[in-house]
Amino acid sequence: MTLNSLGLDTNKTKDIANDLNHLLANFQIYYQNLRGIHWNIKGKRFFDLHVKFEELYTDANTKVDEVAERILTLGETPLHTFQDYIGKAQVPVGKNISEDEKSVNLIVDSLTELLKIERIILNKTDEANDEGTNSMMSDFITEQEKTVWMMKAWLGETV
Repeated sequence: MTLNSLGLDTNKTKDIANDLNHLLANFQIYYQNLRGIHWNIKGKRFFDLHVKFEELYTDANTKVDEVAERILTLGETPLHTFQDYIGKAQVPVGKNISEDEKSVNLIVDSLTELLKIERIILNKTDEANDEGTNSMMSDFITEQEKTVWMMKAWLGETV
């Protein structure tokens, strides 16, 4: 076993960085979805949703940067082209969505995919003793679970 300067197994960190790149690709699609629904939302709930979507895309943009920087911290290179993102992402792509419920459902569906990826990373980082990435995933999961709950409540649904 070879340890890097962080004291982590280099084989495990390479695998974790690969998973983080997968997460990064999905976050970039999620971010673009949020920008699109922010720009295109229409209807009686415009003012509330327009502001909420801006809050969410600002947060997603911050998380994109955090994930990319963590990949670099682990000694790997973050993906940085839309071609790479599209090839790796499972988050649904929302195109020309302007209706409130469709917009909120897109957020819920996207976060559901992100949470699946983050839980995989959380388990791997726990096994690799990678507290930095583990803590990041734990924080992301906690925030996103709350957002899913709130969005589902807005839709009149339960988690």
